Amino acid sequence: MIFPLERVNKIVQDLKSYIYQDKVEIESFRMKEGTYKNPEEVDASSAPWNDFVSEKMRWGGRDEHAWFRTSVTIPEGMNGKTVALIVHTQFGGWDATNPQFIAFVNGILMQGLDRNHQEIILSHAAKAGDKYTLDLHAHSGMIYSKSDLFVDLVVVDTKVRKLYYDLYVPLQVAEKLPEDDKRRIDILTALNNAVNLLDLRKPLSSLFYDSVEKAEKYLEEEFYQKICGMQEAVATCVGHTHIDVAWLWTLAQTREKVARSFSTVLRLMEEYPEYIFMSSQPQLYKFLKEDYPEVYSQVKKRIKEGRWEADGAMWVEADCNLSSGESLVRQILFGTRFFREEFGVENRILWLPDVFGYSAALPQILKKSDIDYFMTTKISWNQFNKLPYDTFMWKGLDGTEILTHFITTRNYEQVPTSHGTTYNGYLNASQVMGAWQRYQQKDINNDVLIAYGFGDGGGGPTRDMLENGKRLSRGIPGCPKVKMDTAGNYFAKLENTVKGSKYLPKWVGELYLEYHRGTYTSMARNKRYNRKSEFLYQDTEFLSSLSMLLGNEYPQQAINQGWETILLNQFHDIIPGSSIKEVYE
Repeated sequence: MIFPLERVNKIVQDLKSYIYQDKVEIESFRMKEGTYKNPEEVDASSAPWNDFVSEKMRWGGRDEHAWFRTSVTIPEGMNGKTVALIVHTQFGGWDATNPQFIAFVNGILMQGLDRNHQEIILSHAAKAGDKYTLDLHAHSGMIYSKSDLFVDLVVVDTKVRKLYYDLYVPLQVAEKLPEDDKRRIDILTALNNAVNLLDLRKPLSSLFYDSVEKAEKYLEEEFYQKICGMQEAVATCVGHTHIDVAWLWTLAQTREKVARSFSTVLRLMEEYPEYIFMSSQPQLYKFLKEDYPEVYSQVKKRIKEGRWEADGAMWVEADCNLSSGESLVRQILFGTRFFREEFGVENRILWLPDVFGYSAALPQILKKSDIDYFMTTKISWNQFNKLPYDTFMWKGLDGTEILTHFITTRNYEQVPTSHGTTYNGYLNASQVMGAWQRYQQKDINNDVLIAYGFGDGGGGPTRDMLENGKRLSRGIPGCPKVKMDTAGNYFAKLENTVKGSKYLPKWVGELYLEYHRGTYTSMARNKRYNRKSEFLYQDTEFLSSLSMLLGNEYPQQAINQGWETILLNQFHDIIPGSSIKEVYE
């Protein structure tokens, strides 16, 4: 069945090339250097506007800001169609340190843009002659080179895009299955029959679109309805974007990453009603509330709807080796209180996907704080020893136990050669199949958790991931069936599934990471200041309590502000010593 696979793959790639049509290059911009939060700020600034021509000029440098503005008019040929702007630069590589943008359309903050998020839908039924003002809050990233800026106005062919994904996703499943596997043969037979219905003699003609409808009808009736359905394994998928509060960038840049990432999530939620997103770290929400309250209010609405999950317990995803027991308690106290007061939600999960090891004191602290579950992926990065469990009871110093689950997301491997997994999952066939392949407790549970979306530097899920997830949720043979849900629902179900099982394993003591070994030693000056601050604020609270007996007022607000600073700097890429120099200064 190699020929049908390659034939279908070639036609699928041709279809992909037809998704964007009628491209119009936008070449002229006005540019103003400097950092501005919104169009009102840039208009109020006395700094001069300069002309910027895409084909002739470049901008930026390391950690530079600029503001770009242009206007576009919908041409007659795009009337009634889905029209988008595509914004991109010449840089490949990692999105977290490359040029990134916050896009405003007609003065309204729309979404973030980076190398993985380039499309801004202007309208699904564009009107010829309508004008749009595009403002781009631009950050050059942490690279030293100057950057290009390219913006194209395009028609998005939604019919071709749908057929592309309807073919592409099951094709990716079939590609991973053995050649003689009946499921692979059935998938490829159905896909081959579908592409046989396509008239590719003159793409984008009326005959072509008639054939697209026939192929779509065949796939729905003969493949998705008859061949797909229930599968033995399930992958519970929740959208996610891990944002390092500081690392290869400063706190100031993190504030912008939050605005970019969260606004992109909101934008995609408008088009994908099944999309559920989860984000931890109240500090990030506080940044957003201070900088872009209009976006924050939209986040609150999605949380109330149940489509945005605010959980994770701690104020930031904190280091759990150096932080004192009192600080760990404060991380949870401040974190859960913020989510309760701001959103009316009670946290039940300690969500620490990227922290560099976990103290054996944590289970006791969690249970006493009404936190029932713990999740990480980082222990899978061990240099030498693979932890033998992914779902287990973690037993702490005093005997307290907490249900723990490790995310097992990784690419599918015909012959597995590694044990590393990721919290920045890409929702596609390979990683869904890989997560189940890597999972070690199949004897007691058939449901794995996947957190998907670009992360570390933010960004989050993409349109491609959501389109993949939509097809994978149909139950394609050979691949776990995707279910969009919250992490909280996953853990509640997991608890019921494994309760009372004699095969549920147990891990006693510290979860030590055999990898980031500088945690206790690097940037010792900051570690010393952290410990002095912890002692200082414990003494401050004690003495302030005694002072109350003498009739003085307890300085709660000032103490809380100080603790927030301490907790912020206990983030797992700050206090361990893995960030850039500017973070420590």
